[in-house]
Amino acid sequence: MNKPDFFKRSALTSTLWAFRRGFVVVGVFSMVANVLMLTPTLYMLQVYDRVLTSQSELTLLAVSLVTLFLLGVMAFAEWMRSRVLVASGVRLDAKLGTQVFNASFEAHLSQAGGNPSGAFNDLLQIRQFLTGNGIFAFFDAPWTPVYMVVLYLLHPWLGVMGVVFALFQAALAWFGHRRTVAPSEAAAKAAADEGFFLQSKLRNAEVLESMGMVGNLQARWGQRHRLALDRNGVAQHVSHRVMAASKFIRYAQQSLSLGAGALLVIDGQLSPGGMIAANVLMTRALAPIDLLVSTWRQFIGMRLAFVRLEQLLVDFPAREVPCKGAEPIGAMVLRDVCASAPGRANPILRHLDLDVPAGTVMAILGPSGSGKSTLARVMVGIWPDVTGQVLLDGAPIAGWNREELGPYIGYLPQDIELFEGTIAENIARFGDVNSEQVIRATQSAGLHDMILRFPKGYDTPIGEAGNMLSGGQRQRIGLARAMYGNPKLVVLDEPNANLDDAGETALYAAIGELKAQGKTVFLITHRPGAVQVADRIVVLQDGQVQLDGPRDAVVTAIKNAAQGMAGAGPAPMSGAAPMPA
Repeated sequence: MNKPDFFKRSALTSTLWAFRRGFVVVGVFSMVANVLMLTPTLYMLQVYDRVLTSQSELTLLAVSLVTLFLLGVMAFAEWMRSRVLVASGVRLDAKLGTQVFNASFEAHLSQAGGNPSGAFNDLLQIRQFLTGNGIFAFFDAPWTPVYMVVLYLLHPWLGVMGVVFALFQAALAWFGHRRTVAPSEAAAKAAADEGFFLQSKLRNAEVLESMGMVGNLQARWGQRHRLALDRNGVAQHVSHRVMAASKFIRYAQQSLSLGAGALLVIDGQLSPGGMIAANVLMTRALAPIDLLVSTWRQFIGMRLAFVRLEQLLVDFPAREVPCKGAEPIGAMVLRDVCASAPGRANPILRHLDLDVPAGTVMAILGPSGSGKSTLARVMVGIWPDVTGQVLLDGAPIAGWNREELGPYIGYLPQDIELFEGTIAENIARFGDVNSEQVIRATQSAGLHDMILRFPKGYDTPIGEAGNMLSGGQRQRIGLARAMYGNPKLVVLDEPNANLDDAGETALYAAIGELKAQGKTVFLITHRPGAVQVADRIVVLQDGQVQLDGPRDAVVTAIKNAAQGMAGAGPAPMSGAAPMPA
């Protein structure tokens, strides 16, 4: 069977297409359940019109036994369709969970903004709808015309009355859809904005408390919270108004159908059993539409979650896993590289050309805002918007298999991010902990003795984001993590920012060890001591290379430029950056 175009749009729709057999099975069980829903109606007709007339206990027993059997089959069919939907929901989550995780990770990595966990909430909302009662309305509603036909067979006027009430309910559902979509979308967006605001600000609770910023941010949160409350209130008012109207129609139908049946009995056109059966049957016929109205807001929320999740999977599709390549040696080449940030017109890096042989230790200098940290992210392949060529061992770094390349990359960002777990788990990058390599990395980072002084040593939990550690301890653990295993390319962004003299001495010793092992090291720093361990220095200014060459030559050029500036007064010098102090 050819796949319709709708199911070719994204991984989400393709996954739903893969579950089509499960939905067909649910449809079959729904057919059985809805046909057997006529059992109570037929039982009432038999009891009122046959048993009470014949006074036959045997007939009553037979009819009751058959009815119980059919009701058991109906209950089994309803249980089975619920079970199939729950299993399909679990399989949907299992099939899409990894891809949603990767897409959310890439979206956050690309600095696209938003709540990183929002996609998982969307997937959860879709799964909950597929496994809840609301979806049954869509499987049961097609059987409403069948019940109307049965009502018509009991008496034409009862069939007409059922159709009229069904049209009222359908019109109410359409009206509810028109009136609830916009408020529900606005309420969902306001709630998401409020949640993301809180999540991002509470991450820096210590800064907020220390500088008395809580009140100011509380006022901003209050504005978002009130907006979310107002929009949610509007959505709820509209939804409750529709539900109240639906309840009125339902109760009116129950009363008027009974009254119409009684009138037909009085006129001799319907039996008393038919009157009771028609009332029950009409209520059952309109139940799916009533359920559709009451759960419509859930359906709107699911549809919005579906649209958001589908767009995420379209924007960040599953990566094609490259073929396994050879072990890298660490040679890095940049050709006409430009890097831009989301929402920024001017590029951060402009037309960079660098050729760095394997085993080179390069120091990258420059004033704040010159693009040093951006260059570090470009070299490890995590900057989203890059043009030009970034080659590792002659191959584009974006084309490497990240799972295979990761162990050969050591990266210490400017903002150290550790994760909840033990010290050993963080250093081992949450893979299988190789104790020998962990100890070797911490010894190289000058961290081993300090860790042994902790109560549990390497098994010491560090808390969320490493909040149990000082800034210097986090930085040294981050350095050990970058050196763990056998990295061929090591990028250190301001690795000595939080280190004391002992930590800085250990850092320079670690860089010297990497240099002796033939590793390629990029060292972004402002401190002159780090320059002494470099073979080569690059100076960045406004995203461009101002100076590039052997360490001694560049240091001499910077000193000469600084002397020239001192002799010429405060006038700026073109073509060179000041010597870092």
